[in-house]
Amino acid sequence: MKNHFYFYCLLALLVCTFTGCTSSKSILYFQDIDKVQLGKLPENYEAVIKKDDRLVILVTGPDKSVIAPYNLTMSENLSGNTNIESSTLSYLVDKSGNIDFPVLGKLHVEGLTRMQLTNYLKKEISKDVKDPIVTITFKNFRFTVLGEIGAPGTYNIESDKTSILQAIGMAGDLKLTAKRDDIILLREVDGALTYTKLNLKDCEVLDSPYY
Repeated sequence: MKNHFYFYCLLALLVCTFTGCTSSKSILYFQDIDKVQLGKLPENYEAVIKKDDRLVILVTGPDKSVIAPYNLTMSENLSGNTNIESSTLSYLVDKSGNIDFPVLGKLHVEGLTRMQLTNYLKKEISKDVKDPIVTITFKNFRFTVLGEIGAPGTYNIESDKTSILQAIGMAGDLKLTAKRDDIILLREVDGALTYTKLNLKDCEVLDSPYY
């Protein structure tokens, strides 16, 4: 009987060692969420095009032969144009904030939203093409998650924005040993690297612009 007692004590010690004897208090997100009134999320958010962004721009319409000159082709990609990525046919916004667009030439796109550039291209292309459809996506929207996370790495996102929770969820959630009240968020703002610390135990983070 005594041996059994020692065995169970040893087993409990091993479990505690591997799990860190983590209490629910240290791993729960937004522990005070029932005590606050959350604000409304912005509905009109749009990402702004910046230098070094990669844009995939596709022009479609009823007459494929007429719209063809407004789309990149592999042969054009191999002609020495340094701001086009050959594998994905995307435009690289250069250090001056410009792209070289077929037919229209050099366009200054830095500072425009995706919709603003879409509307501009539709207006210009409409001078030669009837009812063109312009689709623009960001090729380089991605984030990196490191540390006590289920699946550290770099992830691509499809929309113009993502939240801290979405990023953590895509990376497999924080491990039990992670410090949920000491999350460091690094971002580049206007060419400068900035950081802030977030406490995911406190629901006030949901009203933070960094959320």
